[in-house]
Amino acid sequence: MTGDAPGERWIEVAAAVIERDDGSFLLAQRPAGKVYEGWWEFPGGKVESGEAVAHALGRELEEELGVEVHSAYPWICRTFRYPHGNVRLHFFRVTQWRGEPLSREGQAFAWQTLPDLTVSPILPANGPILASLALPLVMGITPAGAHDPAAGFPDVLDAALQRGLRLVQIRIHGASSEERIEFARAVLNRARAAGAKGILNGTADEALATGADGLHLTARALRNLEVRPDLALVGASCHDAAELDRAESLGLDYALLGAVRPTATHPDGESLGWDRFASLVSGRALPVYAIGGLGPADLHDARTAGAHGIACIRGAWTPVA
Repeated sequence: MTGDAPGERWIEVAAAVIERDDGSFLLAQRPAGKVYEGWWEFPGGKVESGEAVAHALGRELEEELGVEVHSAYPWICRTFRYPHGNVRLHFFRVTQWRGEPLSREGQAFAWQTLPDLTVSPILPANGPILASLALPLVMGITPAGAHDPAAGFPDVLDAALQRGLRLVQIRIHGASSEERIEFARAVLNRARAAGAKGILNGTADEALATGADGLHLTARALRNLEVRPDLALVGASCHDAAELDRAESLGLDYALLGAVRPTATHPDGESLGWDRFASLVSGRALPVYAIGGLGPADLHDARTAGAHGIACIRGAWTPVA
């Protein structure tokens, strides 16, 4: 969690990622006469003194665009030091609203999709937001024994990809480096054919050797890390605030936090529960996936608690009844 220097003053801002079902989101252009006029940003505005951030979000979107927020998930919080002041942006992902956006303040707005934006320039603070927004809501983690040819995992993977899975963490416990690389390459070939990404749970060298889209670090690897590995996408497993702090300080792109619930492999293990999870992720600058005994049916609860989405070892591979 970003620390503030003594005496620093911050402008608190509620910002909205307004999302349509087709994956597009709304950007607004700052009107003439304002700082950074002509630049594009996510809509929103200042939080008044004593005002709840969620209330400020609804108020600003009604005043600015004429829409009434019905469903908004708390997401990530980013700070940025502009020449005119320090800004703390509290982002929400708005998935349901009433009314069509109107230009109430004379600003232009445009629906955009990733990875190709058609408007520019984008305010500097929003670069990391767009990168986080590109992360799918569900991460599937390869189950134990998936690398065994007799396990039939390729068919299971293909079925999950066909159902819409777009992010796979390739994890093999107890395998040699050669086995891990061979299995990862096979998974990556199938994932990419479906337009999905694959990240390797292993070493940076193994991730580079496989051509993986990124690297996932265990909590132990995270504790021993001094510098962020030079890969496009790097995340880590975390269990507490200290590990989340370390992931943020190293500039990682995401974290997994859990276990939220008891799991089949650790039925008697200590679990966080949603209240504790929400407390740990509140105000975080990086997107955090909830993990531990979860499936697609838990996505709403996870996002309500501030999670970016969910990571599943079993739930991602089982068709929803």
